[in-house]
Amino acid sequence: MTEVPRYVKRTPTQIRQQTVEGLKEAAASYVQREPDGMPTGVLGPAPTMVHPERGAEAVTALPSPPSAAVIAYTRLGFGPAPGDIAAFNALGSTDTQRLTAWINQQTVPSSIGDTACNNRIAQAGFTTLNKTLPQLWADHVVPDNLEWAERIRPLNETELVTFLRCIHSKRQLLEVMTQFWHDHFNVYAEDYPIGPVWPHSDRDAIRPNALGNFRTLLEAVARTPGMLYYLDNYTNSAADPNENYGRELLELHTMGVDAYYGSIQPSAVPRDGNNRPLGYCETDVVETAKCLTGWTVSDRSWDPSFGNTGEFHYHASWHDNGVKTVIGRTVPANQVALKDGRDLFDNLASHPACGRFIAKKLAKRLLGDFPPQSVIDNAAAIFTANWQAADQIARVVKSIVLSPQFLTTWGDKVKRPFEIAVSAFRGAGFDLPFKINDDATNWFRWSYYQTGQPLFGWHPPNGYPDIKFAWNTTSPRVLGWRLANTLIQIDDGENPYFNPYALTPASARSAEELVTFWTQRVLGRPASATDHEVLVEFMAQGHNPNFDLPLDGDDDTKDRLRTLVALIFMTPSFLFK
Repeated sequence: MTEVPRYVKRTPTQIRQQTVEGLKEAAASYVQREPDGMPTGVLGPAPTMVHPERGAEAVTALPSPPSAAVIAYTRLGFGPAPGDIAAFNALGSTDTQRLTAWINQQTVPSSIGDTACNNRIAQAGFTTLNKTLPQLWADHVVPDNLEWAERIRPLNETELVTFLRCIHSKRQLLEVMTQFWHDHFNVYAEDYPIGPVWPHSDRDAIRPNALGNFRTLLEAVARTPGMLYYLDNYTNSAADPNENYGRELLELHTMGVDAYYGSIQPSAVPRDGNNRPLGYCETDVVETAKCLTGWTVSDRSWDPSFGNTGEFHYHASWHDNGVKTVIGRTVPANQVALKDGRDLFDNLASHPACGRFIAKKLAKRLLGDFPPQSVIDNAAAIFTANWQAADQIARVVKSIVLSPQFLTTWGDKVKRPFEIAVSAFRGAGFDLPFKINDDATNWFRWSYYQTGQPLFGWHPPNGYPDIKFAWNTTSPRVLGWRLANTLIQIDDGENPYFNPYALTPASARSAEELVTFWTQRVLGRPASATDHEVLVEFMAQGHNPNFDLPLDGDDDTKDRLRTLVALIFMTPSFLFK
């Protein structure tokens, strides 16, 4: 006789509570501990690595890597969407062939049709994203009595379109690299008047150069009102120097702190075989700031010599026209307008220390928290040798992705909150409109903001941390769980944004079958044995996991299926990169 499962009627609240309790139990075996005994988070097995502050710590081996398709879409995109794995696997007969073909496509984003994503963006009804910088300034900065919601609309629309692109675009690498450079050239965008003109920074400076030439990108960012205001170069003049941007330009944007030699004399900085200083000292910071005096913003309605358009403005009377020496190179006196700054950018972008710094950051983002030095060295050499090439960044990215280590270091990173949210949308099939003043969108945004990574919202100039230790901690994990529960609840009374029942094939009705289908859909692969067991136990609720559940006629079982998907978002299998 077939066993008839006994079902206990549970409210959605009770089901969600069961989810969290099940996760806590599942996560117990995954919790790592620091040398002081404090847990670092719910993600477990990790390689022996060097903590940036505590030194070496012994931990266990990495989890087994998934397929090349999953690794590519998780590290070089925001997780596989339905159909992505099959499309990737059709690109060749070996992992090397498939990965090479895929990265060759992705590094030329203009060759990838993106009509479906573009249509979604058009349907969102954005009103500010195509405005020129002077239009943004005139409409959202100049008016005196403009309501804050309208003043900050350009920033909010840039945030929403970022979610749409990262979720729906086929140009996944372009979206990853755009976010990488936003972190690298971090600007806290919620400050006034940065937010009202934020589409300009994203659209005209970072996005078109994300896979192009670093030198071009460097100057494009330097001329944005966002960067000029954020690091105060808009006030930098010969009479009243401001070194804020000059310092961060060297330390965070080009050379890196490892190339800083402190307050020694420039002549004492060690030199390479070409007699070029290996790095910079405090004098170089001062000289860098002098090169950029007069680089400001057209923002003075009361001064006709400035104008009031929000555009980049070179104010010649503010510029220091004297001789300058920056990192061993002399900048002559009385050069033509902008030449001092452009010579400076040439010097920095071509310096080997810049190549090493950018290559290491790219390797950390795309490969692992502790990338092999051989990968960094190769990428740095390519960066410096091609510093004038139009596709310089794409060449460096390819060198990292096609290194042997790319497919062997799975689990060396974890998803940050933005990646968690976007990969959940992509894998499960959530479909929010991402419109201004849309209730469902606002509910999602409010929940997402609590996770600690609001888009364009990091206050210091160093950008969001890009290392496991920063995110594998209690607060991001707990708030990530809350976000997962929020995602499955968003509705307008009929749950149109996510209906797992409608997406589940009729052939999957037992707990085992449902878990197998949904983990494959969300993760692009089966969950680990531990995660699979916990998920099946949750779905079966103590009954035979191979017996069919009354999914077609019982609302409680449908609620449990919805919560199962949230639980998948909470598993270590979902969080690894």
